[in-house]
Amino acid sequence: MAKAENAELVFVPLGGVGEIGMNFALYGYGPANAREWIVVDVGVTFPDAAHPGVDLILPDTRFIEENLDSLRGIVITHAHEDHYGALLDLWPKLKAPVWMTPFSAGLLEAKRQGEQGAPKIPLTIYRAGETFSVGPFEIEAIPVAHSIPEPMSLAITTLAGTVIHTGDWKIDPEPTIGPKTDEARFRAYGDKGVLALICDSTNALREGESPSEVAVGEGLKGVIQGAKGRVAVTTFSSNVGRIVSIAKAARDAGRQCLVLGRSLKRVIDVAGELGYMDGLPEFIAEEDYGFIPRENLVIICTGSQGEPLAALAKLSRDEMKSVSLTAGDTVVFSSRTIPGNEKAILEIKNRLIDLGMKIIEDGDALVHVSGHPRRSELRKMYEWVRPQIGVPVHGEAAHLVAQGSLMSMSGIGQVAQVRDGDMLRLSPGAATIVDQVPFGRIYKDGRLIGTDQAMGIRDRRKLSFAGHVAVNVVLDDKYELAGDPDLVAIGVAEADASGETLEDLMLDAAVGAVDSIPRQRRKDLDLVQEAVRRAVRGAANEAWGKKPLVTVFVTR
Repeated sequence: MAKAENAELVFVPLGGVGEIGMNFALYGYGPANAREWIVVDVGVTFPDAAHPGVDLILPDTRFIEENLDSLRGIVITHAHEDHYGALLDLWPKLKAPVWMTPFSAGLLEAKRQGEQGAPKIPLTIYRAGETFSVGPFEIEAIPVAHSIPEPMSLAITTLAGTVIHTGDWKIDPEPTIGPKTDEARFRAYGDKGVLALICDSTNALREGESPSEVAVGEGLKGVIQGAKGRVAVTTFSSNVGRIVSIAKAARDAGRQCLVLGRSLKRVIDVAGELGYMDGLPEFIAEEDYGFIPRENLVIICTGSQGEPLAALAKLSRDEMKSVSLTAGDTVVFSSRTIPGNEKAILEIKNRLIDLGMKIIEDGDALVHVSGHPRRSELRKMYEWVRPQIGVPVHGEAAHLVAQGSLMSMSGIGQVAQVRDGDMLRLSPGAATIVDQVPFGRIYKDGRLIGTDQAMGIRDRRKLSFAGHVAVNVVLDDKYELAGDPDLVAIGVAEADASGETLEDLMLDAAVGAVDSIPRQRRKDLDLVQEAVRRAVRGAANEAWGKKPLVTVFVTR
């Protein structure tokens, strides 16, 4: 195939660059007015207290929606929520064929069956080492180690050169379920010549190398063997390698395993079908819990991030029907804390401590290791691939800048710092940001998806701070007040510092606002409505120091 005249290769992140999570990357090839595109990963991030009621946060895909005729496909590197969790929600907008590994496809189908109205997505399965074409892009799946089955880096080749998109990876000489990171394939591409390395930055601030998953298994085994009562271990439900490590440690300590949590059971079912759980003893059923001596039981449960409805939170509140923990039991947090979840996790730990539990976390023993590369591992990747251009992705500003500096110190000639919405031209010429495209966040809120304004999230946030006041003003045929307005306040303080009722103060302000408008001008009901709204907000602010949302109805 001849190289198109004026063909460019561009990289455009719409999520995951300048933030942790919500990974969504675009690669475009061709002349500027006729590019063909692929998407790599379609991830979510999770709401916090600033997003009351929101279920999920998704990347804004307006830019590629305006170029659907030239979108050739979507490739998913692995089945972590921040890489594939938005697929079911966004696919109806994108409607492109999707390439996934067997494990990712299995998890997607299990998730689809649990979501009413979820679309049936056309999938093509790919496996480690395979090469496939999506439009003008030839893609090889290179196996890497990570904290989930079948994670892949992608070698994406066009006539402009090869880009290595690492996805999430690390170097683990002894992964529990494999694969090892395929050094030979990375070196082979480095020998042929790599245009750009688009590389995971999550652990770019940490020196050294990550311990292996086998070492974590030994650490867990030591904790379980030394525990006198039951041991509950909480971890990420997608971390099949860790689940296997816990199950083996329990087996070697002479204990049986019980699994609690719907997402864990779903992942274990899919992993079992693909052979990842082979050789492990069967997990016991919940109804058999009461027949197992305390010293013979390990519970693997959801809730490592403090989720209030997950199994660990329910155990801490003693809300489970047939399973409970008692004083003297041990709870192991085999996970890292995702920023923003610290308070929720601490609350659960404190409840467990009050119940007499012993808490073990990373630092007390080797019970967790990250699935992302530290600085020594990053240096090895640079040495294998030897790219012309280095592009840090998957991280907040501190992580991206740290890896950019490491790339420069390691001899990579060009380092491009990009953020969500930047269009980076990788070829021809020097790596350059040539455009800015629309990007941002949209919100899954119940059954609907939209902007924060369309979903009412902005107003909901205001409501959570200062409440709401509804006022109904009725004018007679002479435009005089037909009695006092009706006023209902929700989430508003009852009285001011001197004991005056806030509702009375706001009601007086509403009456005063109407009275202050000349009768002829009261024919403009919108004017009356706005005057009352401002007066009520002002009265609340003067008495309380806060301005509630105010809705005013004026009728004649």
